[in-house]
Amino acid sequence: MIAESLNMSVGSVFTIMTEDLKKKKLCARFVPHTLTTEQKEHRIASSEDLIATADEDPNFLKTIVTGDESWCLEYDPETKRQSSEWTSPGKGRPKKVRASKSKTKTMLLVFFDSRGIIHHEFHRQGSTVTGAFYKDVLHRLLKRMRREMD
Repeated sequence: MIAESLNMSVGSVFTIMTEDLKKKKLCARFVPHTLTTEQKEHRIASSEDLIATADEDPNFLKTIVTGDESWCLEYDPETKRQSSEWTSPGKGRPKKVRASKSKTKTMLLVFFDSRGIIHHEFHRQGSTVTGAFYKDVLHRLLKRMRREMD
């Protein structure tokens, strides 16, 4: 693009950019979304509240429950090292068919606190993840937490 607009060769532009101007060409880092100033300020205020609460109550951090979700593909490929074999001299390299990713996947939901996992469950592919689904998940989490407190 620069070479065309200046009517120069790509090689000349590359040399000028890298050697003369000491520029590097870097790929952009993808981020899920950008936050507005208001959202950033809200996060700062929430963080400050959490820090103040933790300063007042040393056991506060032990009361936090958080969760995560991850899609799990239903295949377990061997690593290159796992598939290595001892071979005789003169024998060719062993062949291994590359495993293709499974189209079947399951969402794993895990909830944990400072002591470890409290609750986990799998969500089947094909069923819709909605607010009602998460409400049911949180009810099951709450039941589990109540059982463990007793």
